[in-house]
Amino acid sequence: MSVISHITLGTNDKHRSAEFYDAVLGAIGFSRLPKPPEKPLAYERDGQMPTIYIYTPQDGRPATWGNGTHIAFIADTKAQVRSFHEQALKLGGKNEGEPGPRPHYGPNYYAAYVRDPDGNKLQAVCYAAE
Repeated sequence: MSVISHITLGTNDKHRSAEFYDAVLGAIGFSRLPKPPEKPLAYERDGQMPTIYIYTPQDGRPATWGNGTHIAFIADTKAQVRSFHEQALKLGGKNEGEPGPRPHYGPNYYAAYVRDPDGNKLQAVCYAAE
């Protein structure tokens, strides 16, 4: 069981975020949970927490990203890391680090970094040896 219940990211365009996160999180095994249209987007992998929520800020101000923060998602394979990165760029995300080994983080650390269309920084990382 995860020690994290959920992670929330802000968006200024729920429709754009749905298209982006359906593909990007889908590339690493997440599925969107069925929710009424007035509810935030929500994603889980294998029905397990943490749940990833995508919200329009309730205070009415624009969603912004945190400088120096990012969320790292575990991918099962290096191919999933590459697909995560490819889908993100195809759907308006920005490259923050090409897929590849990051030996300074560990011998089997393979990762890619992107920003979603609202500027939130995301990472997919695979720890598999092959």
